[in-house]
Amino acid sequence: MDERRALLMVDDPDLLDAVLRLAAAAGCEAHRAHDPTDARRHWADAAIVVMDVSAAERCARAALPRRDGIVLVTAADPPPQVWRLGLVVGAGSIVELPEGELWLVTAFTEATENAGPPGAVLAVVGGCGGAGASALAAAIALRAARDGTRALLLDCDPLGGGLDLLLGAEDVLGVRWPELSVVDGRIPAGALHEALPAMGDRGLSLLSCDRIGPGPTAGALRAVVEAGRRAGDTVVCDVPRQPGEAADVVLSAADLTVLVVPADVRACAAAARVAADLTARSPAVGLVVRGPSPGGLTPVEIARALDVPLLASMRPQHDLDRRLERGLPPADRGPLPDTAATVLAELGDRSRLSRTGRPA
Repeated sequence: MDERRALLMVDDPDLLDAVLRLAAAAGCEAHRAHDPTDARRHWADAAIVVMDVSAAERCARAALPRRDGIVLVTAADPPPQVWRLGLVVGAGSIVELPEGELWLVTAFTEATENAGPPGAVLAVVGGCGGAGASALAAAIALRAARDGTRALLLDCDPLGGGLDLLLGAEDVLGVRWPELSVVDGRIPAGALHEALPAMGDRGLSLLSCDRIGPGPTAGALRAVVEAGRRAGDTVVCDVPRQPGEAADVVLSAADLTVLVVPADVRACAAAARVAADLTARSPAVGLVVRGPSPGGLTPVEIARALDVPLLASMRPQHDLDRRLERGLPPADRGPLPDTAATVLAELGDRSRLSRTGRPA
C-alpha cells in the first residue's frame, strides 16, 4: 500500500460521507477497510487511520497492534465510554464532526504529505538587472526534476514579465498568481500541482506571475512554499532584489539563497547593496558569478568584495539567448545546467544540515 494513503474504518454512512469529503479536500487518497482482517493488511503502512465508534469496538476485540496516527471520529460530543474506547485502540485524537472538520482536513494533509523527508527551498536573486537569475532558477528547477525530484518553480517578481514566457509556457493551461485565491494557511501540494502548468513530463510545476494582475502576497507565498516543503518538493523561487514582504517570506524560509552577479565592475557595485541585504535576511547565502569579465575580474575577487562565499563561476551558455527568445527551456548540457547541478548539491547539503543540525 502507498504509505501516503489513509485507512478508513467508518461504518456510519453519514460520518463516512463526511470523512471521504474531507480526505478529498486534503488531496488524500484513502482505502476503506470493512473489517479488522482487511484493515490489518494496511495497518502499519497507512499514513493515518480514521475510525468511528463501532469500527473501534471491532478493532479493540481484534487486538490490532498499537500505532501512531489513529483518529476516532464521532457525530456528537463523546461520552466517557468513547474516551475509554479511544485509549484502548490507541487513538491520539477524538474528533467531533462537523465541528472538527478543519482539524481533520489538516490532519489528512499533514499525514499524507509528511510521509517522507521535507523538501528544500532555494531563493535565487540577481545582484543587478539582467544578471541571469531567472534563467538560473529555471535551470535549477529543470535539473531537479530531471534528477527525479518533484520540483516547484515560483515566480516571485510581478515586474519580471512572467517565468512562463521564459520557459515557453505562456499558452500552457494552469493557474497563475493572480488566479490563486489563497490568503494564508495550508494548501494540499497534490492539488496545487494539479492546478499549475506542468513542464512536460519533467515533474516540474510552474507558478508564474502574469503580464497583468498582482504578484503573490506574503501569505499566499508562505502557504505555497510550505506546501512544497511538506510534500518533499524542491522549491525554487525567483526572487526580486527589491525588499518587500513577499521576498522576506522566501528569504527567511530558504535553506539557501543564491546571488547571481555578472563579472563586471558596475554589476558588482550594484550587487554590494543586495548582498548586504540578503546576508541580513537569509540564513545562508552563496554567490554565482556569471562570466565573461570584460576587465579581468576573477570570481574569487568578486566573492571577496561582496563578502559572500563563492558557489560557482559560470561561463556563457551557448545559444541560451536564442533559446529563451524562442520560448525553449535552457539546454540540458553546458555551463548553465552544470552550475544548476552545483547549486542543487549545495542546497541538499544545506537542507540536511537544517534538518539534522549537523554537517551532511
